[in-house]
Amino acid sequence: MQQIVLDGSGEARIKSIARYIEEHISYNWETVLVNHRDKLLKAYEEAGDVAYGTYLNLLFLPIHRQFKEAGLNPEPRFPGNFDISREWGNEQQDNQQRWMWSTIYGPHQEPIGTIVTVVFHDHTQFQVPRQPEILALKEVGKEAVVEALTALSPEFAQALEFTVEYELYLQSLE
Repeated sequence: MQQIVLDGSGEARIKSIARYIEEHISYNWETVLVNHRDKLLKAYEEAGDVAYGTYLNLLFLPIHRQFKEAGLNPEPRFPGNFDISREWGNEQQDNQQRWMWSTIYGPHQEPIGTIVTVVFHDHTQFQVPRQPEILALKEVGKEAVVEALTALSPEFAQALEFTVEYELYLQSLE
């Protein structure tokens, strides 16, 4: 882990961090689902999609510990700020993806870049159909990240931030 702090600079450094996180996810995403299945299913039954947040907290907990030891600080904590995240998927709601992100700061609080977490999920049942993906961006700051992600994905560009989407939903109930 300490090698991540030392590996490269600029874009190479954030890409190195992304590779480290991808490796962790690759080895652990299914294990977390299996080892915590009952807890996650219960959370889904009681609170719906909040169960995906529980899953992600469990998945990223070792990364947070390792980053702290290495002097890296993701802000906000992984996987990112739900309120500004964006989601889209199919009409059946069983093949969704949500994009969230965290800026990574180094030992001297210098911004290194942004890690985007793409979470695949289902709104009809608790299911993570495939492992979360990680994108590395050299950009930092909400506006710059949104601009970079908009350039990467037409779906992202068309999706609304969660808070905007939720506000529209509440208005539709009136």
